[in-house]
This record gives sequence, C-alpha cells and structure tokens, in this order.
Amino acid sequence: MSLDIDVAVQAVRTPVAASRIASIARTALRAERVNDALLSITLVNRASIARLNRRHLGHAGATDVLSFGFNRLTPADPVIGDIYIAPEVAREHARARGERVREEIARLVVHGVLHVLGYEHPTGDGRENSEMWRRQEQVLRRLSRVRR
Repeated sequence: MSLDIDVAVQAVRTPVAASRIASIARTALRAERVNDALLSITLVNRASIARLNRRHLGHAGATDVLSFGFNRLTPADPVIGDIYIAPEVAREHARARGERVREEIARLVVHGVLHVLGYEHPTGDGRENSEMWRRQEQVLRRLSRVRR
C-alpha cells in the first residue's frame, strides 16, 4: 500500500513547492485513514481551469480547484483522483480574505483531496458550515502544528 502523489506545474508561478503540495495531500489522506492512493495534482493557469470547468462541470469562468475522483470497485481498491488548482485564482481569494497565498493553496489541496474522497458541500452561504469544511479546517490545523 502506498500514497503516490504526482504534482505537475504547468506554466504558472506558485509559492508552494511541488514536494510540499504532495506532503499536504498525504497528510489529508492519512487524516482520512487512506493508506492506498494515487493522486495527480496539477497547477494550471486561469484559462486552463476555466476550460476544465466548462468542459467537465458546465460552469463558465475560472475556479480555484477542481477535483475528480474515480469510482472504486471494492473498498480494497486504491483511491484514484485528479486535482487541478489555479494559483492565480487562489492568490485573489487569499488577498480578499487577508490570508497568505501559501495557506490558501494548502487549503485547496486539502479541499481537493476531500472531494476526491467523496466529501461534498453546499454552494453559497452554507459552505463554511458544512461537515466537509470543518474537516478541511481540522486537517489544516494539524498541518500547521506539524510545521512548527
């Protein structure tokens, strides 16, 4: 069993190293007691994530993170998923909330992993009160304790 995380950066600048992104994803998977996973995390520009958003979800415009989890035939099968993050959009969201971009990208990695694992949240106002959001913030607190 293993947690294989592949991180690719496609023509974007990010303040978070690929190795750190993989480490964040592994922490999120371990927090959910996942021991066998294969994740691909790709950092893309605004135009690329807008195309993916339109093609796969039918939504117009750029978003900060998109996640696609593949169905497991049995519980013994590994978790497999793809996560796309747009650092430029993350930068804008971080600025609007007065947070650091690194923290926002970490949040998006955890958020993406939780979506791959099947977590969902409402859109709009109830989003930050959802079970998924609470779990995401718990994992982020764990990450901040580890870094100290």
